[in-house]
This record gives sequence, structure tokens and C-alpha cells, in this order.
Amino acid sequence: MSRFFGAVRQVAYLVPDIEASMDYWANTLGVGPWFYNPRVPIENYRYRGQRYEPHNSVALANSGGLQIELLQTRNAVPSMYRDFQQAGHVGAQHFAYWTKDFDADLARARAAGFEVLMSGEVGEKGRFVYFAERDGHPGLHPGAVIELSEVAGPKGRLFDMIRQSSRGWDGSDPVRPFPELASL
Repeated sequence: MSRFFGAVRQVAYLVPDIEASMDYWANTLGVGPWFYNPRVPIENYRYRGQRYEPHNSVALANSGGLQIELLQTRNAVPSMYRDFQQAGHVGAQHFAYWTKDFDADLARARAAGFEVLMSGEVGEKGRFVYFAERDGHPGLHPGAVIELSEVAGPKGRLFDMIRQSSRGWDGSDPVRPFPELASL
């Protein structure tokens, strides 16, 4: 448990082939079902203060209470994902904490010295920030960063539905489409 953010809720892996990765996790590791979005609807995206238009594909599934995110970048806009890949890193790129009180948690993180490098929104009350690496960041491999993700709106309801779908999953229908956030 983090004294700043609570429990780690998600581990995200940057992958070169998201379809093959979903297949591996579902059929070899038995984790699923996967909810796949070929183009994440990110709004107000900023990296180091500049606006960009990222095209990322994402797949989400749960293993118990931990959400696994598979992420494939589809364009070369500047991002912490691109930095991670260009540095030659593989594996987990970020660890996410979820919050329903985004403003207060972000203010507390900033007061503790966390610096935001990347931010955006996915749906109503679905803001997110990625913090700069901290000196030494013990316990994380180089390149892995922390995300603070707001789950007070439809994105939080989506995450709940994904977690519920994983309970007792029998291996059928391993890849499913993302529902529209507005419908949640």
C-alpha cells in the first residue's frame, strides 16, 4: 500500500503486438477476458506541456484485484511510452493507482515532489497523469513510472465491469470489444 495513493490497481505492459499478447495472456496464462479498444479516445493529451494526438490500442483484463493493461502505440507522437521503448526497455512500463478524488490526490502528490510529465482524459471524470521518474526509484526497473488515474465516472464503472467479468471466467470469448464509455 502506498502512503500517497493506496493500493497498486494496474500494471501496464507496452507490447509490440497486442493481439498476440492477448492470446498469450488468455491461452497460456489463463488471464481474461480481455476488453480491447483499437483506438483509445484520449482527449486533452499533453506530454511535457505540449499537445499531441496519440493513437494507442489497449486491452484490459483482471487477475484477481489487479488489472493488467496491454498497450500498443500506433503512432510516434512524443510520450512516456515512446521514451520507454526508445530506451530499449521491455515489460512493465507503468503502475497505476486509482482515485475518486483526483484533485486532492494530485495536489498531495505534487506537494510530495511528484512532477507530472504526461496527462489526458478518457471520458468524463477519467483524467490521468503520469509522473516523472524519481531519483533511483527503488523497486521499479528503469523507465517504469507511476500513473494516477481518476475512476469517478464511466471509466471506473468500466474497470468494475472488467474485474467482475474475470471472476469465474471459463476461457470462452477471450477478446471482447470495449463498451462505449457513455453507455456505462
